[in-house]
Amino acid sequence: MNIQILKSLIANRQSSITITGSKSESNRLLLLQALYPNISIENLSNSDDSVLMQKALSSEDEVIDIHHAGTAMRFLTAYFSIQEGRQITLTGSTRMKERPIGILVEALKQLGADIQYVENEGFPPLKIKGKKITNSKVRLKANVSSQYISALLLIASKLENGLELTLEGKITSVPYIKMTLHLLNEIGVETVFKDNIITVKPKTTKVESQTLVVESDWSSASYFYSIVALSEPDTEVILSSYKEDSLQGDAVLAEIYKQFGVSTIFETNTIRLKKSSIINRQSLINLDLANAPDIAQTIAVTAFGLGLECYLTGLHTLKIKETDRLVALKTELEKLGAEVAITNESLRLSKSNSITEGVSIDTYNDHRMAMAFAPLGLKTTLQINDAEVVSKSYPKFWDDLSAIGFKIK
Repeated sequence: MNIQILKSLIANRQSSITITGSKSESNRLLLLQALYPNISIENLSNSDDSVLMQKALSSEDEVIDIHHAGTAMRFLTAYFSIQEGRQITLTGSTRMKERPIGILVEALKQLGADIQYVENEGFPPLKIKGKKITNSKVRLKANVSSQYISALLLIASKLENGLELTLEGKITSVPYIKMTLHLLNEIGVETVFKDNIITVKPKTTKVESQTLVVESDWSSASYFYSIVALSEPDTEVILSSYKEDSLQGDAVLAEIYKQFGVSTIFETNTIRLKKSSIINRQSLINLDLANAPDIAQTIAVTAFGLGLECYLTGLHTLKIKETDRLVALKTELEKLGAEVAITNESLRLSKSNSITEGVSIDTYNDHRMAMAFAPLGLKTTLQINDAEVVSKSYPKFWDDLSAIGFKIK
């Protein structure tokens, strides 16, 4: 499905949108619920990734296909490695088979897991024989995807001797690691994160029956920050359900988007985004996004739409996402008339005074490409190819854009 966004205007200066639960929190809690069935979850994400995660955890099949769901691939690799007496093959889409998983597999093997590569060394699909794991110490490079780290932490309390994980070097995506540890603490698992060592104690007592409520997804909120930034002054969008002391790294949006003239007002379970200030077009947007790489596409597109120069670093994990997001960003922004330079971990966007009309944006099987570029419909008419890819994380995205005034065909 391709869609055309006609040059739009947010006519209703105060719009309200409800966004479902965070995909990151939901997938962590779903795995913990599988390990500890006394847990109940409310406000689960309705994303494809979370639906696939639920389906995989309840499946009794010998082959489990998680399609494009990268988080599920990593978390489930760890989960099935401790399911004693169970043997499964974990596979995914063509792109998933190109996404490296060797670092996690080797760490699990160090602990004693029985995992084999079915096709190419270091990549899915994987043949996993579940077994009891007694080893407790493992080392990982600290700059790897935080999902590898979280996958190990999520199963750690079920290991006979717990886990001592040493991270070597500078740690990236710290908020996602802290999110995992916080959720473990909420269900009564003891953890310690000191210097570069994370310790998780084995859980020997029963987890109390409890209901955990997932906060709405901040990554999904990023597109509305972009929309407000590209809108006329005094435009407001109200989003629910959010809290000021969020576990999600992408909550840094509230601070970052001040540079784009957007203020964030925290109210009871909601945030009010308001275009409230004039932007200094001479300023350089200079950000290290190592702790929040998923919002890089949105920020780059916002800067382009406002004619601002930006320099984004800490993006080394973007090359192993649904697509190589740095290359994809450069390609699609240049179609629109931008001047972009990238390295393996950075993106520099030069100032631009014009936007090319009628461009078709390719999405590369990447939900964030589709959603990051959509706000430019406030500046120009454009087409989004394979627009249904948004269902990976935000199935109602196009409906919600229509509801606030976007003209979509």
